[in-house]
Amino acid sequence: MEAAVSPLPDDIEALKALLTSATQRANEAEAKLANAHARESATEAVIAHLKLQIAKLRREQYGARAERTRRLLDQMELQLEDLEADAAEDDLAAEVAAEKTATVTAFERKRPARKPFPEHLPRERVVVPAPCSCPACGGTRLSKLGEDVTETLEVIPRAWKVVQTVREKFSCRDCETITQPPAPFHVVPRGWAGPSFLAMLLFEKYGQHQPLNRQAERFAREGVPLSTSTLADQVGAAAFALMPLYRLIEAHVLAAERLHGDDTTVPVMAKVKTDTARLWVYVRDDRPFAGADPPAALFHYSRDRRGEHPRAHLVSWSGILQADAYGGYGELYAPGRLPAPVLEAGCFAHARRKFFELADVASTTRKKSRGEHAGMIYPIALEAVQRIDALFDVERAINGKDATDRLAVRRELSAPLMAELHAWLTTQLARLSRNHDLAKAINYMLRRWEAFTRFLDDGRVCLTNNAAERALRCVPLGRKAWLFCGSDRGGQRAAILYTLIQTARLNDVDPQAWLADVLARIAEHPARQLDVLLPWN
Repeated sequence: MEAAVSPLPDDIEALKALLTSATQRANEAEAKLANAHARESATEAVIAHLKLQIAKLRREQYGARAERTRRLLDQMELQLEDLEADAAEDDLAAEVAAEKTATVTAFERKRPARKPFPEHLPRERVVVPAPCSCPACGGTRLSKLGEDVTETLEVIPRAWKVVQTVREKFSCRDCETITQPPAPFHVVPRGWAGPSFLAMLLFEKYGQHQPLNRQAERFAREGVPLSTSTLADQVGAAAFALMPLYRLIEAHVLAAERLHGDDTTVPVMAKVKTDTARLWVYVRDDRPFAGADPPAALFHYSRDRRGEHPRAHLVSWSGILQADAYGGYGELYAPGRLPAPVLEAGCFAHARRKFFELADVASTTRKKSRGEHAGMIYPIALEAVQRIDALFDVERAINGKDATDRLAVRRELSAPLMAELHAWLTTQLARLSRNHDLAKAINYMLRRWEAFTRFLDDGRVCLTNNAAERALRCVPLGRKAWLFCGSDRGGQRAAILYTLIQTARLNDVDPQAWLADVLARIAEHPARQLDVLLPWN
């Protein structure tokens, strides 16, 4: 039996009222649904923002636990960007839907307070014309009470220009001698590229990881077609001109009594495939023990990872080397090494990482939830991480103090912790199989115990080699963009430019602005005063 359907009214006005009521109810339902979507998007964005803040705070408090921690933070940043964009889009949709009804109020999302725009930016004042008469009574006797200012951030697209340097010729009417001012010096012989353009080219390639072919495509879209080979000529010539500064930074780094050393892979083109070359870095950073010398990073390139390379890099240097347990450093630590043996200082971040991977509860849970094979969580590894973290707690309190104060605190607080750690590791090792993963992690420390206790005898030593790892971070970031070096010469050129750019960053100097200044001055600068052009000067 069919259900009874209420008949529609015959009156046109009644039909209009019914239609209006139905439309209003539909608009209200749409507005409520839009509000619900906006509220849900805003909640997701807030949760993602809080998770990211917690992850960053943990990283600041406990340090970098592994390479995947940085990847996780990058992933969370990207996720937060999308969620914030979703929330803004849904918020606007809710406003539009609410405007169609008088009974539903649009959802208002709580946005983070925006910082004011920097004071150094120029301000362009645009005044909206005021009415000449009162809109209420038509009177013309208006007096200004004040004004409301709304600031909007705007950008001027990159502007290109050609600088014409004119050298006029003159002829003497008495002796008919022709004179002309000398040609200006160019950092690149017969150069057509200005210093600011060269600095941008170098910084985009080595500081922002933009290969020359991508830069050339963007220049062409802006109306300045330049071939990749033409740009490559300028890069090679500029690197040659900057080589003296690279040598000065090298001398400064190798004058340090303590260095951080590390290396990373860099693919390089071969005949039929890419080979795995290396970029090495040595960092001088005395800021943790209140040293007065400026920080600097020195990069070297090599086709392989043989130990002869660090021996050649440090052939005339001796001091304290903070590095991982790479065997190629072994001959540097030999007692009979000339001019003097290098003292090894162990990296607690490497040692901690080996235990942390065996105690990573979160990672194990994620693998199990995906149905993947997950290793065991070892209580011994968890306790080892906690014992090492206690040492880091002491270090955080003395970071930036002079070496004498650091050493006094370490002998009072850290030395007992190290003695307890050694006894505990020795006891645990005796209970484990030789091939057990925990035994390997314990042996990593016990076999290098002298290197790991070096910080108890010298206040300049840091607990980790994070300074070198931070300096090297530009290389894996760049690998995702440029994929490989085109040749060994390309790798050596990269080492030169990475040295200059990373050293500028360590000294809180804008690398591109500094390179532009140097390239504008170096051609006419006295060779004996080149140190004036270094980033910290």
